[in-house]
Amino acid sequence: MDFFELAKRRHSVRKYKDIAVEPEKIDMILEAGRIAPTAANRQPIRIYAVQNKEGLVIVSKAANPFGAPLVFVICGDKNAAWKRSYDGKIATDIDASIVTDHMMLEATELGLGSVWICKFDPAVLKKGFGMPEALEPVNILAVGYSDDVVKSPDRHDTERKAADELVTFI
Repeated sequence: MDFFELAKRRHSVRKYKDIAVEPEKIDMILEAGRIAPTAANRQPIRIYAVQNKEGLVIVSKAANPFGAPLVFVICGDKNAAWKRSYDGKIATDIDASIVTDHMMLEATELGLGSVWICKFDPAVLKKGFGMPEALEPVNILAVGYSDDVVKSPDRHDTERKAADELVTFI
């Protein structure tokens, strides 16, 4: 499938079947995240792949994973990340988001549904998983077999702003 077909097929899934994601698919999703670019190639990302009951309970205390059988908590290590010299911007959120996007698109390619979750309590995740101080949970990606309504790939024609509203050519 070409990139635009893949990107248009992906949609946020908020209802999952009670079916475990196969280990080989988990490995492929993680590999997509591993090869994602990061600022200055620092690779400051740490990923918690949560699929056991205890771990999913911790995630559920921090966020709504919508019943997904697999949740990735994508974190950035602030001590390992690239820092912009002009203003001190630390790239952990950017790096983690690029990794999350790669993982999300690979999940779609594999026939899985996903939803990118940013509404969560990071303190609950840090404590529940015993994360080191420098590790910042940035994104949660819930993944599984969709039991949700499939959205039309053509929805972007009406649900997205036109390019001329988003782009300024200089």
